[in-house]
Amino acid sequence: MVLESGTGLSVDDLRAARIPRTWYARDALIRARSLIGCLLVHEGRAGAMPRVSRIVETEAYRGPRDLACHARAGLTKRTRALLGEEGHAYVFLIYGMHDCFNVTCGGEGRGHAVLVRAGEPVFGFDELEHGVRLDGPGRFARAMGITRALDGHDLTEPPLYICPRTRRPRIAVTARVGVGYAGEWADRPWRFLDAESAHVSKPPKSAVGR
Repeated sequence: MVLESGTGLSVDDLRAARIPRTWYARDALIRARSLIGCLLVHEGRAGAMPRVSRIVETEAYRGPRDLACHARAGLTKRTRALLGEEGHAYVFLIYGMHDCFNVTCGGEGRGHAVLVRAGEPVFGFDELEHGVRLDGPGRFARAMGITRALDGHDLTEPPLYICPRTRRPRIAVTARVGVGYAGEWADRPWRFLDAESAHVSKPPKSAVGR
């Protein structure tokens, strides 16, 4: 299948460029930065055009000692994917309505993950409502068609996978968003964003850090 929006790519090209498992076996702090600019591909149902977005905002969550990370609760039904093998999707529900997409990394049992907070639409969004937004983790997952049905999915295999970035973006760094309950952990500068993208989220200042 050829993508016809001027990307110069086909689905075969994207599949051939998938990031391998070994890439994910690094600390979430490293991978949160290096995911900026990468392409997330969701091929969806058979015969449908894929949705492709460029990741422009992430946050690192670094295991049980990080009080903003779900791994602090240990192994539960919810955290099974988080504490599993690197290179898998960890999808969870917040506020009873929004799915959030994370990339596990760092190795099995470490509980490291990168939350994808925003993306730029690249391909496959024409059929959606005009002005589709991918800023904010809930909007991002919804626009990409990612639900908890993909929790635990192997990100080295279709239909959901990541391809490397083709250029190095200028990256800005801040404290994480909406984790004030984690005390001093909320102030860690573990949110990364493409400083030149208009598609990053714009949380209120009161929600950043504590």
